[in-house]
Amino acid sequence: MTIFSQPYILFDWGDTVMPDDPASTTPMVEWPTVQAVEGIAELLAHLQASGRTCILATSASISDEDQIRGALARVGLEHFFSRIYCFKNTGLPKGEAFYRHILADLDLPTSSALMIGDGYEKDVLIPNQVGLFTIWFNPRSDETRSGEGHVTVHSMKELLALFQGR
Repeated sequence: MTIFSQPYILFDWGDTVMPDDPASTTPMVEWPTVQAVEGIAELLAHLQASGRTCILATSASISDEDQIRGALARVGLEHFFSRIYCFKNTGLPKGEAFYRHILADLDLPTSSALMIGDGYEKDVLIPNQVGLFTIWFNPRSDETRSGEGHVTVHSMKELLALFQGR
């Protein structure tokens, strides 16, 4: 299996799919304004069209699964995610046990999934320790980190090109 051929794609939510406001104490679905990260809709549409299953794997603790789906619906993205894993439905913070829970729940080997997220420790290093290949989404700087188990992208357009094999 090549690096970008996994059938299951795990996404972080805050600042990967939708911009987050860490100072907010209310569920995102209740915010006056929400938006999608630039280019995410095109990436998700490509992944869905290519037969991939997209899953949200978030450390969000304020919103439950229904509230997350509600926020995604406000920007037209809810239909792209078959499953949502968050603190409120797993009882787990985003660590090794969280990723192991997702893989066990879906009955997946690590080779069948990859993780995409903006948090280097929680979205890259920890899932690497579990055996997942990861993509660090870093739109904030030119910094690039890569290793045996991960690569860096700076935009969803760049990530889409990788999945398209360009």
